Amino acid sequence: YAQRWENPDKSGYAPACHNEWVPDVCGKKGGQVKCSECPNSRFKALTDEVIARHLRGLITIGTYALLFDNTCRFLAADFDEETWRDDVQAYVRAACSVGMPVYIEVSRSGEGAHTWIFFETKVTAAAARELGTALVTLTCKSQRQLKLSSYDRLFPSQDVMPSGHLGNLIALPLQGRKTESGGSVFVDNDLVPYQDQWALLEGIHRVSEVDMKSCLERIVVNNDPLEVAFLNQE
Repeated sequence: YAQRWENPDKSGYAPACHNEWVPDVCGKKGGQVKCSECPNSRFKALTDEVIARHLRGLITIGTYALLFDNTCRFLAADFDEETWRDDVQAYVRAACSVGMPVYIEVSRSGEGAHTWIFFETKVTAAAARELGTALVTLTCKSQRQLKLSSYDRLFPSQDVMPSGHLGNLIALPLQGRKTESGGSVFVDNDLVPYQDQWALLEGIHRVSEVDMKSCLERIVVNNDPLEVAFLNQE
């Protein structure tokens, strides 16, 4: 897992490591080596204690969506511009129209959102990203008139683990300090926070690989999911 760090000038996330900043062991100082390539890395396990500290607001943690075997357990989409409210609601409507359950989390800042699709078992990142790409395309065509300006990226952000990297991370929901101000919480399709976050999590529907494939087939009958490429200026 990754842990958020902050100083007066900037902030970010770094892999949680037992050897972080240990003299003559950690190679981060001066940018000598990336954490993912460090021969002395001893990454910490994600334990109940770590999760509890996140929930209490003592730390902020993130997870790496792409696993080392190029699979994933969830698909998330990030919306973070001015129109995020309309765009994320349109995305959820499009997903619901083809039977795909999507859960909305308002981001830490309260000025954006993540959508989450949880899988019953591990699926290939390539298949998950194809589903996400198709959903974005469907949203553009059926809901947002070919414009979804607040959409940023999918997690996982790669089909295959890049050599010497850990893939992109996404902050985990329900960070205790942020929930107090209405961020980092799950909301309904009207963007109203659920009163009981735990009941929601307990009842989450996990999508099977069969259902994922049939949903994708329904989306792409007359659509090319790769048409979403035009959204990214790069």
